[in-house]
Amino acid sequence: MSGITIHTAAAVVTVSDRCPAANAVAVRGDRIVAVGMLDDVIAALADEPYDVDESCAGRVILPGLIDQHLHPILGATTLATEVIATEDWVLPDVTHPAAHSHEEYVERLRAADGRLDPDEWLFSWGYHELWHGELSREILDSVNDTRPIGVWQRSCHEFYLNTPALQQLGLLDRDLAAEVAAGTLDAGIADTASIERGHFWERGNFVLVFPLVTPILFEPGRFINGLQQMVRYLHQNGVTAFNEPGAILVPGAWELYEAILGADDTPFSSFFLTDGRGPAEQGMSHDDALARAERELAMAPTGKVRFFEKQVKLFADGAIISQLMQMSDPYLDRDGNPNPHHHGTWLMEPDVFDDRAKLYWDHGFQLHIHVNGDAGLDMVLDTIERRMRENPRPDHRTVIVHFANSTEDQVDRIARLGCVVSSNPYYPVGFADKFGEVGLGSARADVMTRHRSVLDRNIPLSFHSDLPMGRSDPIGMMSCAVNRVTQSGRVAGPEQRITIAEALRAVTIDAAQSWRLEHELGSIEPGKLANFTVVDRNPLDSDPEALDDIDVVGTFYEGRWYPVPAGGSRRDLSVGRSSARRQHRANLHRLHAAGTESVGCICSVAHELGRAS
Repeated sequence: MSGITIHTAAAVVTVSDRCPAANAVAVRGDRIVAVGMLDDVIAALADEPYDVDESCAGRVILPGLIDQHLHPILGATTLATEVIATEDWVLPDVTHPAAHSHEEYVERLRAADGRLDPDEWLFSWGYHELWHGELSREILDSVNDTRPIGVWQRSCHEFYLNTPALQQLGLLDRDLAAEVAAGTLDAGIADTASIERGHFWERGNFVLVFPLVTPILFEPGRFINGLQQMVRYLHQNGVTAFNEPGAILVPGAWELYEAILGADDTPFSSFFLTDGRGPAEQGMSHDDALARAERELAMAPTGKVRFFEKQVKLFADGAIISQLMQMSDPYLDRDGNPNPHHHGTWLMEPDVFDDRAKLYWDHGFQLHIHVNGDAGLDMVLDTIERRMRENPRPDHRTVIVHFANSTEDQVDRIARLGCVVSSNPYYPVGFADKFGEVGLGSARADVMTRHRSVLDRNIPLSFHSDLPMGRSDPIGMMSCAVNRVTQSGRVAGPEQRITIAEALRAVTIDAAQSWRLEHELGSIEPGKLANFTVVDRNPLDSDPEALDDIDVVGTFYEGRWYPVPAGGSRRDLSVGRSSARRQHRANLHRLHAAGTESVGCICSVAHELGRAS
């Protein structure tokens, strides 16, 4: 055997303007040696010996697909609980059907309660009030008033607890108002907690509940099983790299990451970046916060599971799924009137955010900033503008993370300030219908994630699932952005749809660019890592409405082939979504027949992929 293998395929989609047309890629070890048409690749190797591998014949080789941002600890744990969500979750080991009403939701909780041993906690993830109606301590007590019950809201930013759970966690008899008066508890924490209702959200959840419930919720058996399921799930969806921003390192987590995510048979890279919010919430000094970041980097500066150097996660406002983002205009009730009782919240108060942003900026960190509301985005952009005025940094590459709500003027500012965008394309698909009815109104809900506006200003755009907020499925994310078809089958914000070629960049080269790894990942070019995702058809030749039907055959990770097991492919995972996909396609055909704008029309592939890598 020679040291070089030429892999041939029906097409090799390079996502590079240097070689837009190819059907062969040569690999030595973990690196790409040459790419192009087969005869040209052979010629480029000159007299070097090679072997030809035709196992991908008839298939299509893509750059290794990237999920720019997901949470392994949340994905592993939530999906290993009783999932009762707003949509079906089809996983390698189990399918969790959605619940569509309050009655159905409570009945599912009761059924789960009946399957457990008497001394076990009941944990469930996926609840959302707009689908499942009101939830409270009293309602959970009606399910079982002797077993501790914890319901993790769909966003993972809220928790609901029944009376036994409050009692076991030592929260039942706390007087938060008295603690605030005594100066032992921040008023902003008390304002986001209700012991009476058993409801804790944002800071109240993260400070009061999360540290107490962690040893129970993240018990090793659940966490290990969840991580192992997540590895299979990501591989079946063709993921070859992901990033965990703001790493949650509960005791023992890193060791499990190294053992499971770092295992020889795990076919993807797991990158982490340090959390800037936790040290601020803990009142950690600047020196101590920087030392903490340095310690985390020193844990794993290289390898399959590693920390990014000098990249940090900051948080602006609350979760979009909870409708706790900070909005410039008021939230609306069901009649379309301003709702005086519905407000957003800050995850880092603006003065704290500005202080920590300046700290990390001045020490050369790249900022990744969680922000969901347009008022939150104003605060973030004002901060970056101050940083650039006081301490200009070329190519600072600040990442606007989530990018749920924005205005056209704000997109102009993002371009002018040199920021990049990493968006969750599932937001309008999963939430525009309900948010149009309650909270945002259709005008704002339909233009969540303004992808067309971003690309028209030449701002690098990447996609993330934020697992478990959305499925870690880059092809599915592409379909969301290209089609923007909601749960009801309509198109939300058709003017914000993008082409398939542009969507492919968002899960390959532009995702790598947001990590400063575009020299290693994201396109098929000589010298880069040999990470490929092999699919059964070319997405660039696909009908937009059929994009989500593309199957993943396997992946190459650093030159090594990892086939997807029989019976466990992406298409097998999506069997549970087949009915929804048929309705999805029927709606698209109906819309096209009615003369709506073509979805995801592809121009010249070379033109669309010709933006510099």
